[in-house]
Amino acid sequence: MWTALYVAAIVAVNWMFTAIAPWATPLGDLYLANIVVGFVFVLRDYAQREIGHSVLAATAVGGVLTWFMVDPAIALASITAFILSEMADWGVYSYMRRPLSQRILFSSLIAVPLDTLAFQYLAGYLTPAAFATEIASKAVGVFLVWYLLRLRDRKLALTA
Repeated sequence: MWTALYVAAIVAVNWMFTAIAPWATPLGDLYLANIVVGFVFVLRDYAQREIGHSVLAATAVGGVLTWFMVDPAIALASITAFILSEMADWGVYSYMRRPLSQRILFSSLIAVPLDTLAFQYLAGYLTPAAFATEIASKAVGVFLVWYLLRLRDRKLALTA
């Protein structure tokens, strides 16, 4: 279930960049996708938990679907950004011997800025407003999941 949601989210966020007009701000254009993209990273962590290292194949499927469903320039920027960030995220998430909540937090600290910068630069959407908003969106999603997992871990520790 998580993997299917992850793949669908990749395509949906990329579609949003091309289908929904940006808002002009004093710091540059801001896209709705900049605000909601943080949940893709959360879904990726759950998908990796569900299917392990095969999450890289799920990312590739999302990239291929994106290629056929949106502007090829957006798809290329997205695929490149996902490859860079996914490899960073996968490495930290896979080899760090920490609780899930910490792996999600640390992997996202590296992958989120890398993905955001790569995508926005390659797609031509890099503005201070878009970069800051997208980083904040991703951070909110990551910290929410981190907090919920910490609560779960504490509850499990108390009942054990």
